[in-house]
Parts: sequence; C-alpha cells; structure tokens
Amino acid sequence: MVEIKGLEKFAPKDFPGHISSTVFLGGCNFRCPYCHNSDLVLRSESLPTFPMDYFLSFLDSRKNWLESICISGGEPLLHEDLEVLLSLIKERNLLVKIDTNGSFPSRLEKLIQKKLVDYVAMDVKASLERYEEVTKSGVETDDIIKSIEIIKNSGLKYIFRTTVVPGLVGSDDVKEMSQMLKGTKIFQIQQFVPINTIDSHYIQTIPYSKEEIQAFVKIAEPYFEEVRVEGV
Repeated sequence: MVEIKGLEKFAPKDFPGHISSTVFLGGCNFRCPYCHNSDLVLRSESLPTFPMDYFLSFLDSRKNWLESICISGGEPLLHEDLEVLLSLIKERNLLVKIDTNGSFPSRLEKLIQKKLVDYVAMDVKASLERYEEVTKSGVETDDIIKSIEIIKNSGLKYIFRTTVVPGLVGSDDVKEMSQMLKGTKIFQIQQFVPINTIDSHYIQTIPYSKEEIQAFVKIAEPYFEEVRVEGV
C-alpha cells in the first residue's frame, strides 16, 4: 500500500469549490532545484508514515462534511499501487484531485478510465527542449505531451500550472509553454517560493516582482480561456 507522508486536514485552496484535505506522498522522479518539498522528494523514507487505519478513520470521522481529497507529493503517480488508495477514497463518495508532473501518462489514463479521478492539476516545468535542464532529470518529453492530451480530452476539471523561477523560467519559456498548451482552458502562473529548496542556492533567489508576473500573464492570455496567478 502506498505510504502517506503528510496530511493537511483542511486545505481550502486545493480543490476549488469544495471542502478538501490534501494527502502528500513521498518520492519524485524529478529533481527541480527550486522545489520546496525537498524532504518529500529526497528523504521521504525518513519521514513518518501515517497508518492507513488512521487515514481511513479520519475520512470516516468527517463524513457529510469533507467533500474532496487532493493527492499531492512528490509525484503521486510514481506509486504503482496508487489505485488502491484512490479506490478507498472513492468508496467514501469523495472527489479526488491528482497533482502530477505529467511523466506517467499511462497510469494517469488508467485512473481516469476507472473513474478514480475528478480533477487533474499538471505542473508544466518548462518548454520541451529545456525540460531536462529545468528538472535536472531524464525526461521523456513525449510523455509530457501525452499527459497534456489525456487531460485536455478527459472531460474532467483540470488546470495546467507553471512555477516561474528567475534564471530558469522566463518570458520566452512562458510563451513556448503557452503555445504547447494551446487548446487547453486554464493556465496558472505560480510564484516561486524560496523555502526549503532542493538546491540551497535557490533559497537566495529573489522571486519575480508583481509587475513581472503580470507581464507573464499578458504573454499567456491569448492562448487560454483563463490565466490565473497564485502566490503573488
């Protein structure tokens, strides 16, 4: 059974429009240097695991109040047995949101086909040619494209998100990613948070200003129905 490494019992922003909690799973196949979940990514085995009985008791104790669970990480789809956890959640008539980096399209598609997912948030890290540079990882960019298409055609609620990091993701990247995502509905530009980063150098990095973020929004707007901003 997949191991739960964190539980945010009330996460009002994670599943918009619904009362939600967020579950954090350990491990990730990317090493984005600016990631602020470094413990989950690099040292998940050292973090305590929430017993499954505890988690299920938590869900049952909030029956008729809790509406949705967000599964985050790390990278949740790294876990082959994620389906078991999602099935236990769906048995309780709760909505499920998955946060993913898009590198496991076949697993994502299988979960969607089994109606175990209601909402998908995919983090788009960079333009395709810069994926390995930005994630510091080997990446099959075809998988990224496949995931985008699966999500776009799923009929589910979804959002594509990009964290803009000075020195890694700038205006040219935002334009290229917007072109890549053309035909999708919602794009969210997220402010970089210089806390607990995988690469300590990024703790010293000053995030983009509000004005610079708005300039990114202007670049992206022609390609989407809606462009959102988070963290500014």
